[in-house]
Amino acid sequence: MYRLHGLALTTKTLHPHHKRRLFSQAAAAITEEPPTIQTAPLDGFPKTGPLETISAIPRSASGKNVSAKERKAGRVPSIVFEQEDGQHGGNKRLISVQKNRIRNLVNKLGRSFFLSRLFELDVRPQFESDEFIEKVRVLPRLVHLHAGTDEPLNVTFIRAPSHALLKVDIPLVFRGDDISPGLRKGAYLNTIKRTVKFFCPADLIPPYIDVDLSELDVGQKLLMGDLKVHPALKLVQSKELPVVKIMGGRVSDKKSK
Repeated sequence: MYRLHGLALTTKTLHPHHKRRLFSQAAAAITEEPPTIQTAPLDGFPKTGPLETISAIPRSASGKNVSAKERKAGRVPSIVFEQEDGQHGGNKRLISVQKNRIRNLVNKLGRSFFLSRLFELDVRPQFESDEFIEKVRVLPRLVHLHAGTDEPLNVTFIRAPSHALLKVDIPLVFRGDDISPGLRKGAYLNTIKRTVKFFCPADLIPPYIDVDLSELDVGQKLLMGDLKVHPALKLVQSKELPVVKIMGGRVSDKKSK
């Protein structure tokens, strides 16, 4: 049985001429090359620098008691997942990472920037060991911080090989507010989104997205579809959702009254 354009056909029901036509169309469908997608870095977009390293050791068990002991020893219980459908699933490795290292990275980068940046994860038998169990590139997926102290309580990582397509919340960096016509008139900036979710090839995850406010006047807004990103990145949400808007009435010219 063959299927063409959603129709199931058997060769017994086909005229010889139609058989030849069917086979030629099937061959063309098999040999047709998919459209080329630009997956190399391009000028004009933010680029990530050298990867920072996070050291880890294996953890044989999970549970509240185990996690409490790890935190008391200055370690953060963590998990490394395989990636599936841009998120996580499949095989996982239980690990622990150094609490001070995670705390310093989150404080230095900011939480949203930490969760959109690739790291080199070095898994060793012990932190001071020269032997490697695994060395893998990862993306932090979740970081749970203590509500009162901001101490890291656990971290979820996802493997990020070059072929992976990952769903990432990319932080937005706003520029041009000092020359925005609307803001110079006394209006204010209504920031609706601080991160926007994209499907990203692992090699092209941007550290941030530039948002240019320099030409926005009162009442104008920027939509998700207006963001300038690498063409290989695919927006997860609607292009029509707003990112920012200049709010407030125009300043009246008292001299003209």
